[in-house]
Amino acid sequence: MPFDETILALATPAGESAIAMVRLSGPLCQNLVIEIFNSSDITPRKAIYAKFRDVAGKTIDEVIYIYFEEDSSYTGEPLLEICCHGSPLIAQKIIEDLLKRKCRMAEPGEFTRTAFLNGKMDLSQAEAVIDLIQAQSDKALDAARKQLEGSVGKRVNQLVNSLLEVIASIEAYIDFPEEDLPYQDADGPAMDLARLQKEIDRLISTSQYSNLLHKGVKTVIVGPPNTGKSSLLNALTGHERVIVTDQPGTTRDYVEENTFLGSYFVRLIDTAGLREPGNDIEKLGIAKTREQILSADFHLFVIDTTIKSPTLSDDICNQFSPAKTIVVENKIDLDESRNHSTFMPEMLHCRLSALTGDGIKEFIQSFISNLEKDIFIPNENNVIVSARHADALLNAKNCVEDALDKIRQRVPVELVASDLRCALDAMGQITGKIDNERILDNLFSRFCIGK
Repeated sequence: MPFDETILALATPAGESAIAMVRLSGPLCQNLVIEIFNSSDITPRKAIYAKFRDVAGKTIDEVIYIYFEEDSSYTGEPLLEICCHGSPLIAQKIIEDLLKRKCRMAEPGEFTRTAFLNGKMDLSQAEAVIDLIQAQSDKALDAARKQLEGSVGKRVNQLVNSLLEVIASIEAYIDFPEEDLPYQDADGPAMDLARLQKEIDRLISTSQYSNLLHKGVKTVIVGPPNTGKSSLLNALTGHERVIVTDQPGTTRDYVEENTFLGSYFVRLIDTAGLREPGNDIEKLGIAKTREQILSADFHLFVIDTTIKSPTLSDDICNQFSPAKTIVVENKIDLDESRNHSTFMPEMLHCRLSALTGDGIKEFIQSFISNLEKDIFIPNENNVIVSARHADALLNAKNCVEDALDKIRQRVPVELVASDLRCALDAMGQITGKIDNERILDNLFSRFCIGK
């Protein structure tokens, strides 16, 4: 990506709106203010009213432009934001004129990538930008905001500094073995590395919470046919998402719907009823149900309280755990309803009526409580890492473990230092200290154009 080019993009969503913004970044920005607006007023960070005149001198629109000087802009380059009326035609004409003035269209995420390359933010902060835009809940928004403020980078830098101290001590022993060094007996670095390993483990554990925040809690609704699984999904989402009939086996494929339960973003998945399939289509539906069960974060096993408890094979029962399963005793509004506490007795049971809504509020409270028992819930001071960060930290942890094993086995310290350098490289991938073009290409390709 050449640094001498000026990039541009529509920074607001396509379509009609009150205002549209075209954003530019690069060395031509200052001259463009003079050429387009026939103005010498390039006061940074000042909103200025002007007429946008194209290369032929024709007025396209009356706009507000704001100029940001180098090093004080989002990208670290001269930056220009032009706000015009929200007509797609006007915005397109402005973009076409700017292209004629030797600007080029930006690639997805190129503004933020430029900011990273210019040292305006580290890689973890750049990732937080897309997390902020895509946040689905208040908790996800808070986590992204903290990361954008540099919480992940600061914590990783603390681990890097601790690791550098151990590396410096070990390499000093390599260079000056005759000196009276504090880590001569190897117990010192071993203790430091064991402590570092635990700190990395704690940080890795937060990625589970990050995954639930950003992707949602995958909650699969399972059970025999006609127990009210689809009715439960409709009740929890607040609208008729799934057709409900008295005929068993209505749901042949799984149906997914997103909703919020408490402050958690939840992906509810209604599945085909568990029973001996009657035809090939139903066989496929039940096979997909089993696939969803295996990949779920949480299970809601729905039973009909007006009939006897279902009989399940051991291979199905073994797929549910008390920590991640609630037995939902449905249809308590009917006179034939009875208690089924002896079915899966180790699981939490909730009694409700998906049809009338009785017990739904209490069920949601139980769902949240049961969910929070099994996952790491950070406080406001905790740092939360993403799956990519956790993968890099796991590589670093493995390198630290290899170094520890070598110290205990009295392997030459040169090999220990090599392992610790590998751990350092792995941590560097989180903040972007390691120049890896493939990592950058993959990360910024997820961004929208104009960010």
